[in-house]
Amino acid sequence: MNLSRASVGRCLAMAWFGLAWPGSSLAALPSPDAVRAAAEQAVHARFDLPGSRVVAQALPLDPRLRLAPCAAPLRAVLVDAVRPAPRLSVPVHCPQGSGWTVRVPVQLQLFRPVLVTSRPLLRGDGLRPADVRAEERDVTRLGYGYLDNLDQVAGRTLARALPEDSVLTPSALGGRRMVRAGDRVQVVARLGDIVVRADGVALGSGDNGARLRVRNESSGKVVDAMVHAPGVVLALP
Repeated sequence: MNLSRASVGRCLAMAWFGLAWPGSSLAALPSPDAVRAAAEQAVHARFDLPGSRVVAQALPLDPRLRLAPCAAPLRAVLVDAVRPAPRLSVPVHCPQGSGWTVRVPVQLQLFRPVLVTSRPLLRGDGLRPADVRAEERDVTRLGYGYLDNLDQVAGRTLARALPEDSVLTPSALGGRRMVRAGDRVQVVARLGDIVVRADGVALGSGDNGARLRVRNESSGKVVDAMVHAPGVVLALP
């Protein structure tokens, strides 16, 4: 086939800019925006679950990157083993023939409701529903984990003090409460070598070492005490 000089020039120009000649079967070059969009969609598909809010932004590709034409739709999938993190590397693949794969950096914010303290709490305090509230936080920034259900803190005490607005983490929780508010307890008072015991009603909840108030069932007097064992408290001076 003989081509004029003008036709040859048009062919070279179209090849230079990655354009297909009308009627040819050449695939289009993938645009950087299409590659980035495929990566963002993969992140949404992996983490956009009920109760979650996903903010994903693919970063610009390396301007030196040259991708071959791809006639098939781009494919990007994150496996279940990928955990949420502030920055992810998402593989985007052209499934045509031998294809190609490029890894796209994506910044991720994953907002979920987590339990946050509503007031300052002390070590050994039992957790009540009024002590915590649900608040939306970016869980990719919570490297020590988080709790999102009141059932996870039922009957638990704090292993350390927490200021107000602290995210509850699994490591912040101690054991189950040895004493609950309203429990009948034995109050033990030591006066030198003398040990006096009385029956009382706990006015607070706590684990071993927690301070709470107890009402003497006989006298009605309220005293400060410290949890010593299940159902046993030591009267404090």
